[in-house]
Amino acid sequence: MANTTNLDNTQLQQNHQINEHATHSTDTTAHSDNQAHAEEGNVMIKILSEHLLDHNSYDFYGVFHFDLPIIFYDNGFHFYANKKAMEAEGTFKEIHHEFVKADTGNPPQLNLSITSLVMFQWIAMLLLFFGFWTAAKKYKKNPEKAPSGLQNLIETLAIYVRDEIVRPNVTSESLANRLTPYFISLFFFILTMNLMGLIPGGHSPTGNLAVTAGLAITAYFVINGSSILHQGFGHWIKEFTGGAPWGIWFIMIPIEILSMFTKPFALTVRLFANMTAGHAVILSLVGLIFLLQTLVVVPIVTGFTLFIYSLELLVAFIQAYVFTMLTAVFVGLAQGHGEHSTEHH
Repeated sequence: MANTTNLDNTQLQQNHQINEHATHSTDTTAHSDNQAHAEEGNVMIKILSEHLLDHNSYDFYGVFHFDLPIIFYDNGFHFYANKKAMEAEGTFKEIHHEFVKADTGNPPQLNLSITSLVMFQWIAMLLLFFGFWTAAKKYKKNPEKAPSGLQNLIETLAIYVRDEIVRPNVTSESLANRLTPYFISLFFFILTMNLMGLIPGGHSPTGNLAVTAGLAITAYFVINGSSILHQGFGHWIKEFTGGAPWGIWFIMIPIEILSMFTKPFALTVRLFANMTAGHAVILSLVGLIFLLQTLVVVPIVTGFTLFIYSLELLVAFIQAYVFTMLTAVFVGLAQGHGEHSTEHH
């Protein structure tokens, strides 16, 4: 009997050890699966954040990386060549991707640092300056020669903006002629920034609300400033009534004031949302390869990515056109409700 009892106890201990080992193996497997899913999720977040968010550095697919200059205003200007120079100086430091004072932990009064999107805006400006300078040089050298190449492309788009966007919407011919350089610059600047996001390693500044808001603010001042300068401050104030009888002014005036801010807001959100959406879809499709970790999806993902990329190329032109067109329409509306200038031909 004693031997039988000992055998039973030994068997129970072995079964308990087997169960513990199985439970530990299951927990380890579950932990590994959770860790794998977390790593896959981190890859997706990294892909989206590196290409859609603004950074104080630029990285070209790990081939090369460089930090951008950091500029703060906090009881005076502080200039640093990069983050290492800032941390070595000791006045400021970076915590959770935020710059703060080393002693108080508060952010600087004003952050004027050069970011990746600012860098690409400068690149867009340089490209436009070089393109227009090259075209102008060819015109001066051979004014009678038919344009070709880049010169022909710039002339075609510039004439289209002037004849199909500005003049049909800005009813005053003199005002249209004055504003044509602004609208041409606006169209080409937005188009160039849109296209830069489609270049490998490039970023689209118009996929950032701060950039599109800046463009909309300039449009706001052009819309209202052109109305005041062209027809006078009194006429601009009169337009707040919407041309309605005085009995409903208490309704029309708040609506007109609100519309002054909804127009630039609509311009801001429309351009930002359209440019961000396409990039997010493309990056999400590419991220599926890392998420599913199988070569089976590569042909499918590649096909869909090329299709969305083609749409993005079309959207880059459409959104530059839409932003410029709506700004011209708003300028025309600011000149008067349904009134046409006698200068228009």
